[in-house]
Amino acid sequence: MNPIHRIIAATDFSVAADRAVGRAALIAKERRAELHLLHGVHPLSLYPGTEFGLGDLSRHDQAIEVGALTRLEELAGTLRERFGIETHAVTRIGRAHATITAYARQVEANLVVVGARGENTLLDLLLGSTAARVLRLASCPVLIVKLQAQQTPYREAIAALDFSPGSAAALALCREVAPEARIELLHVYDTTLDERMRQAGLEAKFIEDYRQRALAEAEAGLDGLIGGMASADAVSRHIMTGYPAVAILERIAARHAELIVLGRHGKGGLQEFLLGSVAKDVACAAACDVLVAPPPGASEAAGDTGESLG
Repeated sequence: MNPIHRIIAATDFSVAADRAVGRAALIAKERRAELHLLHGVHPLSLYPGTEFGLGDLSRHDQAIEVGALTRLEELAGTLRERFGIETHAVTRIGRAHATITAYARQVEANLVVVGARGENTLLDLLLGSTAARVLRLASCPVLIVKLQAQQTPYREAIAALDFSPGSAAALALCREVAPEARIELLHVYDTTLDERMRQAGLEAKFIEDYRQRALAEAEAGLDGLIGGMASADAVSRHIMTGYPAVAILERIAARHAELIVLGRHGKGGLQEFLLGSVAKDVACAAACDVLVAPPPGASEAAGDTGESLG
């Protein structure tokens, strides 16, 4: 993956966004990267029941944008002084997820950092929050910050690997964002495959042999990754069986991980998005920060809104 040299921290000035900005500033300091603070002004015309004329709405939007830019510039100045980083303040008028992903493509950002909000309603589940929509559409890695504001870099991280092209970048991304962390490489053998093979009428011995081969190959694959690292002392491996999202969440709790890194697949289809997928399930349920790598070729397909989380 490309080194992180330009980071976007999206903020709506909420407590959740403040956590995201703080983490983004820490990473920018570590990587000597530019930090772009971005605030999207939700157009008044998109609120139901507004009865102003279009000209009035536009003027109100611009007035809100001016006020937001003033707050952003004050925040940027504070971060420059505190962290010694190059910081830019940017506002855009539009839906939050659209402004974030469009600006990220415009400046060729290497990382987008957003805050997490509670998703407790059926409407949120079906339509997705800003963070969920950014995950689906972004062509660069996305970090969802959930932990309370931290003053130190990540110390405990997990990189979940399934050896697919989408997860191949997870380890490199983990080391880029959490260079001082102890990293565990985690592979989960998906036991739903066993059930599908049983439903297909395959013999129990064949299924068990297949599972053992898969686990042995995963062991060898993880060992090979660790052996190829220059600083392998801070890296370990762990293999589990079960449903991947559930197993990953269990391991996060067991390790008291501060960060989980995983890849996003480039599969499409509304049905898969509604039913859920590993990255989306973990992003919603994890108690720690969640960093998701885009699928291969995401930058070329950035305008394809049919892409879903894998």
